[in-house]
Amino acid sequence: MNLHEYQAKQLFSDYGVPVPEGKPARSVEEALNAAKAVPGNGWVIKAQIHAGGRGKGGGVKLADDLKEVEQLTGEMLSKNLVTPQTGPEGQPVRCVLIQTKAEIKEELYLSLLVDRATKRIAVMASTEGGVNIEEVAEETPEKIFSLSIDPLMGLQAYQSRQLGHALGLNKAQRQQLDSMLKAFYQLFLDKDLSLIEVNPLIIDDKNNLQALDAKVTIDDNALYRQPVLNEWRDLEQEDPVESEAKRFDLSFVRLDGEIGCMVNGAGLAMATMDIIKLHGGEPANFLDVGGGTTAEKVAEAFKLIVADPKIKAILVNIFGGIVRCDLIADGVIKAVKEVGINIPVIVRLEGTNVDQGKALLRDSGLDVITADDLNDAALKAVAAAKGE
Repeated sequence: MNLHEYQAKQLFSDYGVPVPEGKPARSVEEALNAAKAVPGNGWVIKAQIHAGGRGKGGGVKLADDLKEVEQLTGEMLSKNLVTPQTGPEGQPVRCVLIQTKAEIKEELYLSLLVDRATKRIAVMASTEGGVNIEEVAEETPEKIFSLSIDPLMGLQAYQSRQLGHALGLNKAQRQQLDSMLKAFYQLFLDKDLSLIEVNPLIIDDKNNLQALDAKVTIDDNALYRQPVLNEWRDLEQEDPVESEAKRFDLSFVRLDGEIGCMVNGAGLAMATMDIIKLHGGEPANFLDVGGGTTAEKVAEAFKLIVADPKIKAILVNIFGGIVRCDLIADGVIKAVKEVGINIPVIVRLEGTNVDQGKALLRDSGLDVITADDLNDAALKAVAAAKGE
C-alpha cells in the first residue's frame, strides 16, 4: 500500500527525520489557510497522487503569493494528473501539499528497501538526487552506493559513516545521516514497510540534511498489524476493480488483453498467462482465487472479470488440491447464472473430485466449454477470443 507524500512526511516527522513544514489541503480554501500557516518566502504546491514524475506532469508548482496559491491549487484539484508513471488516463488529484520553499545547495538520493536476493533490508544512496534512480543505475551505476543490514546486528554506525563518506558529506552531515538512517530503519521495522525513498534528500542553505520528498510503501500482507496506516489508504488512487478484489481476499491485477483468467495459485496463474501468450492470445488479468477458495469467491471473481468490457473469453484453470473441483464447478455455475455471462467460458479442472465437477458443468445446461488439460484450455480460449 502506498502513502501520499504528506502522510509519509508525517511518519518521518514522528521519527525525528527533518522535513520541510507543510500542510495538506483538499480545497482552495484549505490551501490558502495552509499557506498562511506555513512560514517562508513562498510555497511549493505538490499534487498528492500515487505516482512519480509529478514535476514532469505539472504536479509541482511554485507560488510566490496567495493569489498564485489559489490559482495553481484550483488548477491541480480540477483534473487528473498525467505523469510518465500513470498512463494516459492519469490519476485524480483530490489533495495537494502546501509546503514551504526550501533553499537547496545539493540534491542526494536515499532509500531503504527489501532486497529479496539477500532477504535483508538494503540501503541505497547516490549523489545524483532529484532524477530517476533508474536512469542513474543505467548511465552511471558507479554513483550508486548500497549496503545490507544484518537482521540480527541491525544498522551499524560504521555503515552510516561509510555511506556518508561515499556521498561526500562533512562530519556534521555524517552524524545527521547516521541519525536519519537509524530513524528510517526503526520506522521500516515498526510499520512493516517495503520501501522508504527520499528523492531528493537535500543539503539546505544551512548545510543540514532534509527530506525534501518522501515515498513510503507498506507491505499489504502486514496491514492487519497496522490499523492506523490502513485507514490512510486512498482508494481513489487505486484501480476500483483491484480494490474490490481485496475485499474478497482475491489477488487481482488488471492487464491489457482480452482473455480473462481465473486460477487458484500464483504459480499456476503465471503459467496460464504464459501459455495463453504462447498460443497467440493476451491475458486480460492476473487473478488468483487462492488455495482454499469457495463457491462464493468464485462468483465474485467472475464479476470482477466481466467488469472489463475488453473481455472476449474467460479461462478457468483450477487444480483441486485443497479446494474441491465440485465446489469450483458449483461456483462457476452460480456465477454464470447470476452475472449473465454471454461470452465463452472455458473450464479446465483437475484434482480432487474432478469427475463430479465435470459432471456438474455438463449437466448444468450452460454453454460452458470443458478442456482436458491446460494446453487444450489455452487453445480453446484463444480460439474463442478470436471468434473461431
